Amino acid sequence: MNLDDFKKQVIPLKNKLFRFANRLLEDREEAEDMVQEVFIKLWNRRDKLDEYRSVEALAMVTTRNLCLDKLKRRKITIERIENLKDEMTNSQQDQKTDLSDIVHKIHQIIQTLPEQQRSIIQLRDIEGYDFEEIAELLDMNENAVRVSLSRARKKIRESLTVSKIYEYYRN
Repeated sequence: MNLDDFKKQVIPLKNKLFRFANRLLEDREEAEDMVQEVFIKLWNRRDKLDEYRSVEALAMVTTRNLCLDKLKRRKITIERIENLKDEMTNSQQDQKTDLSDIVHKIHQIIQTLPEQQRSIIQLRDIEGYDFEEIAELLDMNENAVRVSLSRARKKIRESLTVSKIYEYYRN
């Protein structure tokens, strides 16, 4: 793959890779750095990229793996997730919950999901991948992807319901 082909096939993936990395890392600067690392890795493999069925899938898998390595180095703990839950519970609303507040809560709830469910929600509901592509990216069975997505969505619904009940009784 030459420079022009690389610019046509890989560089347009920048925003999609950034959104995915940002969702996993929860840090804009680290996500930007991660996308740059992915580009460097792909550029170093440019002679072999034609062997892959989908350069986009390779880029997404590379992004995911680099992000997971980064998260392991950060040693994310259960305590961090518990703090996020506490922040959600302690958040105050003076007026009716509007759409942006609900979206914000959903993003917070998504962050409490297990990594695999978070990735599946990101790829399916935000990036628009189909089940077959997600299964390939995450090296999973397509039915397992569907089950994981269903469970993730159920947790989100339950958390939103609990949050609404809490706010109702609080007011």
